[in-house]
Amino acid sequence: MSTLLTLGFSPCPNDCFIFDAMIHGKIDTEDLVFDVTMTDVENLNKKAFEGTIDITKLSYHAYAYLTDKYALLNSGSALGKGCGPLLISKFQVSNLKSQISNLKIAIPGKYTTANLLFSLAYPNAKNKVEMVFSEIEDAVLNGRVDAGVIIHENRFTYEAKGLKKIIDLGEYWEQHTQYPIPLGGIVVNRRIDKPIQQKINRVLRKSIEYAFANPADSRAFVKANAQEMSDEVIQKHIDLYVNNYTIELGKEGKKAIHLLFEEIKKLGIVPNTNLIPHFIIE
Repeated sequence: MSTLLTLGFSPCPNDCFIFDAMIHGKIDTEDLVFDVTMTDVENLNKKAFEGTIDITKLSYHAYAYLTDKYALLNSGSALGKGCGPLLISKFQVSNLKSQISNLKIAIPGKYTTANLLFSLAYPNAKNKVEMVFSEIEDAVLNGRVDAGVIIHENRFTYEAKGLKKIIDLGEYWEQHTQYPIPLGGIVVNRRIDKPIQQKINRVLRKSIEYAFANPADSRAFVKANAQEMSDEVIQKHIDLYVNNYTIELGKEGKKAIHLLFEEIKKLGIVPNTNLIPHFIIE
């Protein structure tokens, strides 16, 4: 008998790459069937706060608020080195720490890990403007904001538009902790029975392994959702955000997540007093 589950992920190349096989029947899904919603990661974060979606991509920042509702899959994470968000501007801002309180900064959503990393680096930045990540470059260019925190494929496009990197927030994290940066993971609703949770994790891992073994198979699905991205940018995006941690978090990946939660505790921004990530136990 099939089990129908709601599944949310973003239309970004890395998500389409890892989920393609499991939602299109290219692997054995162990009788799991998926009702898919694709939307921007901050929209997915907000859906998770409602607690109704069964499986979803989730920013690690958002997950800190939701450990009582969701458990984290060992597979599917966007986590690594050299892949963090960037703070960019039209101008090379000098002595940013002293000026930051006066600048208007675009962020790709309150609950994104990008906003969390920016808050860790610049706790005095209070004038933030939330917008869809794909609108931030233009907002900086037309002067609606002084600077912006960019994620995803914008890492590969900002320089061609004449924008300048002020700081790589991922590098800031790596230098601070010596660990990879946990950006987003795949979580499952904790009301779902444990055997089904374990099955979901197995199926997603098989989907990722299939994608690595057959990279051309997901190309049409990735391209169909990549808007106007070039093939080169699409591949760079996948190469940057899909890696060994995506297959399996491992000890180092889990340690990085615990460190991120410790930093969140220090900021005092999450009312969750039991700030511990819950991992799927195989």
